[in-house]
Amino acid sequence: MMQRNWNVKKRKDSAGSEFKNNPPSYSESIILQLLASRGIVGNDEVEKFFKFDYDADIGNPFLFSQMEKAVNRIINAKEKNEKIAIFGDYDADGVTASALMFETFSQLGFTRVITYIPDRQIEGYGMNREALNFLKKEKVNLIVTVDCGITNKEETVLAQKLGIDIIITDHHHVPEKLPEAVAIINPQMEDSGYAFKNLAGVGVAFKLAQALYQKMDPENIEKLKWSLDLVAIGTVGDCVPLLSENRVLVKYGLVVLSKTRRVGLLEMFKVGRIKIGENDFPDTRKIAFQVAPRINAAGRMDHANFAYNLILEKNRVKACDLALEIEDKNQKRQKITSEIVREVRILAEGPFKDKELIFAENEHWPIGVLGLVAGKITEEFHKPAAVFQKQPAEFVGSLRSIPQINIIEKIEECAELLKKFGGHSQAAGVTLKQENFHLFCEKFSRLIAQELGGKKIFPAVEIDLEITSRDINWELLMEIKKMEPFGKENEEPVFLVRNLKIQEIKIVGNGNKHLKISIMAEDSPKVFDAIGFGMGEKFFRLIKSGDKVDLVVNLKEDEWNGNRKIQLHIIDLRKSES
Repeated sequence: MMQRNWNVKKRKDSAGSEFKNNPPSYSESIILQLLASRGIVGNDEVEKFFKFDYDADIGNPFLFSQMEKAVNRIINAKEKNEKIAIFGDYDADGVTASALMFETFSQLGFTRVITYIPDRQIEGYGMNREALNFLKKEKVNLIVTVDCGITNKEETVLAQKLGIDIIITDHHHVPEKLPEAVAIINPQMEDSGYAFKNLAGVGVAFKLAQALYQKMDPENIEKLKWSLDLVAIGTVGDCVPLLSENRVLVKYGLVVLSKTRRVGLLEMFKVGRIKIGENDFPDTRKIAFQVAPRINAAGRMDHANFAYNLILEKNRVKACDLALEIEDKNQKRQKITSEIVREVRILAEGPFKDKELIFAENEHWPIGVLGLVAGKITEEFHKPAAVFQKQPAEFVGSLRSIPQINIIEKIEECAELLKKFGGHSQAAGVTLKQENFHLFCEKFSRLIAQELGGKKIFPAVEIDLEITSRDINWELLMEIKKMEPFGKENEEPVFLVRNLKIQEIKIVGNGNKHLKISIMAEDSPKVFDAIGFGMGEKFFRLIKSGDKVDLVVNLKEDEWNGNRKIQLHIIDLRKSES
């Protein structure tokens, strides 16, 4: 594992406080510093960050410049008894957006609605010719996309020729030329009209659902709040920034998820041993590492319809069968991903050791896990990675990046070599003909090398603040909890604590994977338990009782048999210099 740099963020002036104390306590001052490092300063911004007001903070959907056109076309379809198809995506964001949209249409009295989610392996991302021809045979008059469509310029033209209108709801990178749809709802568009740009695909679908309720059934719009569990899952699963409106949507979504009525989700929790309920309130980490991966596993290993049907299933026996099947797919996904990562690691340590970009391709690698593999390789080697499946006539690939490279912009510079592409600054997908593969590799590698300018990029641990063991107390922990929900751009606070003496050290867990130490500072009587998940092999032989170490940690509450204590979750450690 590569040694990581420790970057302690510079302290910024923090003004303003929503705290009752005046001046704020020392723990509150730490929180203000954490907020300042996130760009949240001043009384108004700090107060707004801590305030969760659904009615005040969820924006008016009709601020989208094309929302009126979209809603009017959908209402017109209902009046004419036209058939509507929801065209979704196969990841957690797309699946939850598809389910939310279907539920909304059903609740508003639409009776001729179907959902189409493409097969990741056969069809790939977004609309395609074969799917449109199928929907034409199904006598579909209107397609509403969710979490896709913004790059489907040619497919939109084909749909028009087939007599099918298209409404696009998406949140991905906006290309120079837009599809000629009836309406496009995408906050990333310069003229979208909507101030908050970082909604997930399910968040954009939620805005359309809001708008439909406001026009068609305003008296019952409160029903829509029961869909916030889906909004939370999709938003967290897609790793969009958890600030502003996303923060509010996820906060209330976690409440709904804790008391969800969805039989399918309850069966998933039971089968997967996921502790979520009114007495086990979920956090974003539980969604990111337990719920979303299972929903994604359906589309990665088979078809996303398994997850979509599970979410909507009301029969407990059928839901249990679907949950068991998805659990099996998730376990297979984990195994296959690990095997391919080992193969790509050999390339990364060999021919690509001195390259700025890691390329790998194989005809036997499932498309569904390419993104996971690319992400793990990028994280391990701190280089952009592109992992492809070689097909008879083309290559399909997933790319992941490092913060220094906006990968979708570099891909766009290679557009002439690609059949289709899409994504975000740090994650994207491409499809290209076989004859263009090496040309793409050469040009894309050159663009990455030019951007990095020959600089060696080392992985870094971003540290919010340096504190002492005396600062670690229940008051600070409770103030940190007020900053939840945590996610992108509002990550869980990371602290550096220096010169802690190891009293006891051991390895625990299955396979002795985890490092557990008892530590204390010389100037304090406090003794803390610290645990480093997956760090047993790396650190156990490097440190011993009596050593002094510097720790990079998250602060957590640990409860066992009714006893509560503060526990340090180790992100990294080093022997102290003094």
